[in-house]
Amino acid sequence: MLKSQRSRVANESLMVLLSRLLLARSEAGRAVVLPAPIELSGMSREDFDTLVSLAKANHVVVRGLELISGILLAAHERGRAEWVAAAVEAERARIANAVERLGAICSAFDREGLDVTVIKSLDHWPDLGSDLDLYTNASGARICELMRRRFGAKILPRSWGDRLACKWNFELPGLPEPVEVHAGRLGQTGEHVGFASRIPSRARVVERGGRGFRVASPTDRLMISTLQRMYRHFYFRLCDIVDSADLIASGAVDYNDLQRTAREAGIWEGVATYLVIVSDYVRQYRGRDLGLPAMVTRSARFGGSLVYFSGDFLRIPILPQSAGLYRMQLAGLLRRRELHSSARLGLLPWLATAAAVGQKITGSDKGIW
Repeated sequence: MLKSQRSRVANESLMVLLSRLLLARSEAGRAVVLPAPIELSGMSREDFDTLVSLAKANHVVVRGLELISGILLAAHERGRAEWVAAAVEAERARIANAVERLGAICSAFDREGLDVTVIKSLDHWPDLGSDLDLYTNASGARICELMRRRFGAKILPRSWGDRLACKWNFELPGLPEPVEVHAGRLGQTGEHVGFASRIPSRARVVERGGRGFRVASPTDRLMISTLQRMYRHFYFRLCDIVDSADLIASGAVDYNDLQRTAREAGIWEGVATYLVIVSDYVRQYRGRDLGLPAMVTRSARFGGSLVYFSGDFLRIPILPQSAGLYRMQLAGLLRRRELHSSARLGLLPWLATAAAVGQKITGSDKGIW
């Protein structure tokens, strides 16, 4: 077997290990205490570093490694447990710094009288994403002026996709994570305005790291996750599965509101497919699915059987499945005579082609996506 093939198989085994730990649940909903698997008790330092890297890529470092720590300590594997403790401590320090800075940014928006909602980044708590995402209805000019004046932020170069999506990325001194601010639009080409504009008014307050943050409502959170996974990246991180499964299990999802909002945005089939993929993946490790209502399962266009592991993530097929969701979204916009949004969304295949050509010629799609 080639080295690259061995690496892929090894990483897939580690993804299975993380999935087992994070998704196995007792009937009461509590985490199941699993016996120390051979993958852990016999793990080399190199394999452990690969596991940490995979957990970081999937935003499950704290949740995953804390479970592993308990298993190793129970098995008297103190040496390996110390590796885990060091990795968790480093990640918690990163998160503490990022949350403190995120709180300062949100406070600055509030003092300026600008609405701001944290999207995506805090969904993974106690883990945190690799960048800090915000949504606001403020203008780009106001955002850039505030970030420069209050934080000495550097505005990072914007790609074609960034400009269409109406988002800016900022680099702040002393903050390794970039801050991404979406202004008045969501979607790969900024095609969602109505749904996006209502996010602040539907937001709720949560406490994270001793600070209060306004975060997206359960409906908006699932809508945003769907846009990111089903219409843009075409892959799931393990955190998407865990976060969404926990949100559904909490009983916080109003499926009627979700269906109504998603239909208005033209992505109900995508949302339903996203939820079914999550439910099917959970069933692999929990022995039962999430019990989604029939209104969801009937509307899904495909399920978890088509998901496969590649490049550290859980991939979904672009052709014909995801492309079909895109066509349905575009057709819905045209039927509703949302011509401006339709025109924006119609640019997506051209952007994708340009990105693919750029990747082939230069090895990067930077400046396009």
